[in-house]
Amino acid sequence: MFVDPLCSECWALEPIIKKLQLEYGQFFSLKHVLSSSLTRLNVNSKKMDALAQLWEKTASKTGMPCDGSLWFENSITAPYITSIAIKAAELQGRRAGIRFLRKIQEVLFLEKQNVTNIDVLVKCANSINLDTEEFLNDIHSESAAKAFQCDLKILSEMEVDEFPSLVFFNENIEDEGLKITGFYEYSVYVQILQEMLGAKTKPNPLPPLEIFLKIYKVAPSKEIAIVYDMTIADVEKKLKKWVLQQKVKAIHGKHGTYWKYIEKEE
Repeated sequence: MFVDPLCSECWALEPIIKKLQLEYGQFFSLKHVLSSSLTRLNVNSKKMDALAQLWEKTASKTGMPCDGSLWFENSITAPYITSIAIKAAELQGRRAGIRFLRKIQEVLFLEKQNVTNIDVLVKCANSINLDTEEFLNDIHSESAAKAFQCDLKILSEMEVDEFPSLVFFNENIEDEGLKITGFYEYSVYVQILQEMLGAKTKPNPLPPLEIFLKIYKVAPSKEIAIVYDMTIADVEKKLKKWVLQQKVKAIHGKHGTYWKYIEKEE
């Protein structure tokens, strides 16, 4: 999966990826290849306006909350540092890197925080229980910089210049991969997966919604609706009851509501 951490359309693909992993995760492994789009390396007011409009368009089109006003309220500089930070997190394990990427997207798109700010990055690392001292050292290390350079090399070699993009490979590494750019209905990805497997496979049962929220901690209404094949109205009706039961906290944003799981004290 080729992803730019600051790309609103990459964020919009997240529910599809989650559902695919939950239902068919035993049939594939997912590798994230990061970009920091070169058009963003020098962000000026004209580009900020274009990016703000793109975020608003993504929110309207997909229903995933992201508020374009962030580009005017926060000084987003040197976006590549966010990608290097994700590579630094990956040095503590592949899963740690994936958790950190998700956290970055949450604080950026849901909480409108500046994820190019080192203090915000450290808070993200701390919140997912990374070793923050090691993380800080790794951000400034040659290892993280080299890992990011490696990703940029893969981007170039595979001629990926749009985000998100997914490239499916089968077991035979000699075979060419199948590249899908942008995002489509969930059924399209399932069909590709089944064609590559050469068989129709039954999806795994989804975990109960409360378990899903316990695992991921935070989820927008739209994400839950996609994963569980529900309408947003049904999601919000159900979770409003859970607010009263103090299972979740509702946080309302410009483009929809997201829900934060309330951890019970042992």
